[in-house]
Amino acid sequence: MSKTALYACLAVLLPTALLPSVGASAQDAWPTKPVVIIVPFAPGGNTDLFGRLLADEMSKTFGQPFVVENKPGAGGGIGTEQLARAEPDGYTLGMGTVGTHAINPWVFKDLGYDAEADFAPISLAATLPNLLVVNPSFPAKSVPELIALLKAEPDGHSYASSGFGTSIHLAAAAFEIHVGSHMTHVPYKGSAQALGDVVAGHVDMIFDNIPTAMEQARAGTVRPLAVTGLERTPTLPDVPAMAEFFPGFDITSWQGLLAPAGTPPAIVEKLSAEVQRIMRLPEIRARIEPLGAKPIGSTAAEFTAYITAEKAKYKPIVEASGATAQ
Repeated sequence: MSKTALYACLAVLLPTALLPSVGASAQDAWPTKPVVIIVPFAPGGNTDLFGRLLADEMSKTFGQPFVVENKPGAGGGIGTEQLARAEPDGYTLGMGTVGTHAINPWVFKDLGYDAEADFAPISLAATLPNLLVVNPSFPAKSVPELIALLKAEPDGHSYASSGFGTSIHLAAAAFEIHVGSHMTHVPYKGSAQALGDVVAGHVDMIFDNIPTAMEQARAGTVRPLAVTGLERTPTLPDVPAMAEFFPGFDITSWQGLLAPAGTPPAIVEKLSAEVQRIMRLPEIRARIEPLGAKPIGSTAAEFTAYITAEKAKYKPIVEASGATAQ
């Protein structure tokens, strides 16, 4: 081969050979500009809280702004679909929840995203059990008494929820499955009004998110009967876990960080290590544990497996509840 031909070949091959190192260099340098974290719910809720906690700490660590953008609507579906369609370059992340990734796939016929294939899970940040509370005048003062009452008076009692297909609704639906009973479901457009009507005695009970229900329980306006996780929460140590009566009962809200599918693994792993670090910080634990939350901080692989298991768990519950949306 002549020198001219050899140089021509090298001119073609060298740029290609250099591509992997260029890509690796770009990933090592990430982030070089602001990062957006999509929260698919309105400001002020649990998902927003965790999104902003992570954003604040990551901004300090990585030296670039991590900015929360609230994209509410369709039970979290609007913001989650935007995350799925975002450029997988590490500059658009999002918060995922039990609703967006385990419940909505079975509730919505045209969800707009695949809860598993369209995302690169980064880390499960924390879990929050629901809290079963009843009106103080309700005759059952414990879960065994409630079970006996529901069996003795089928169709004679009611529960409130924040809407069809929410974790609050499905916690009650799962309880009905375990008890083998039926209650009248009274859905509202939000948990505040739903809990308010339990306090007022218009509805018997609610399996509400623990931060709000816990405050009412401490005030004595409702009576707590059980948390819906596998174990008791340190914030309410005298309140039993539902799993003490139904082994394996675990209807728990959760918050995690995700990226669009195709995001470079090096960036995913860098972010996952950071979430794990954040969730171990004493000051972060001091902020979220009083809310009834359990800090986790999982690996990316653990969060991927968790989403798969949660999605499978909720399919029969959603089907039994009759929660569907067009």
